[in-house]
Amino acid sequence: MPFGLSRVNISKSQQRTLHALAQGGRILLERDDRGTPVAAECLTHTGWVLPDCTLDVFKALKRRRLIISRDGGPYRITREGALCLRSQGDNRTSSRAW
Repeated sequence: MPFGLSRVNISKSQQRTLHALAQGGRILLERDDRGTPVAAECLTHTGWVLPDCTLDVFKALKRRRLIISRDGGPYRITREGALCLRSQGDNRTSSRAW
């Protein structure tokens, strides 16, 4: 477990979002004219929208460095994010993401 992170401190909506990302989902942001995020939308690996993923959930996950965007792409789960997840049998990740 990464230093300073605890499974207890992750809310249910954050857990659901991280599980969707661990299974191959992604977070897309809607930004205003200045580039500030105004809405976050989490898409599962099958293309469904996860209603638990709000802008507040996105900001909390980003602040804790559990998600990251590389090269301007959609936000995906980090290694630390995967380590903070409670075990689920259907979580699929590939080594390419790290």
